[in-house]
Amino acid sequence: MAKNTYETLFILDSNHYARDPGGVAKQIEQIVTENGGTVLVNRLWMEQKLAYPIDKHQKGTYWLCYHESEGSGLVAMARGFTLCESVIRELTIKLDPRLVEPMLANARGESFNPSSSSSSDDDDDSNNEEDDSETADDDAVASRS
Repeated sequence: MAKNTYETLFILDSNHYARDPGGVAKQIEQIVTENGGTVLVNRLWMEQKLAYPIDKHQKGTYWLCYHESEGSGLVAMARGFTLCESVIRELTIKLDPRLVEPMLANARGESFNPSSSSSSDDDDDSNNEEDDSETADDDAVASRS
């Protein structure tokens, strides 16, 4: 089965995270790897007051995790996140393959520069279209004469 790239956003218990930030990050990474995934980027996003209380929590720490995994491991992974004391909520989405590299670069704090070969291919295609239209214009002028 093919591996896909996923983004998981967590709302973590701010108290657990404040006491042991490294431990919470390791727990998340461990759950992903135990279920056949590979963590690509694992980082803090922000901490803020929640829009509404969740299990009596007023504040949450938002954590982003980008990982590669087979789709069959997602159910077990979600179960592991649910059982983790530090995790209040989580949401996992599959990333479009075209967006994987830019999103990973952004998460790492790097700038993303798309390959120059794809832009030159687009330029070649547009030049061919212009050549075709010029030929059609020439044919139209010749037929009027």
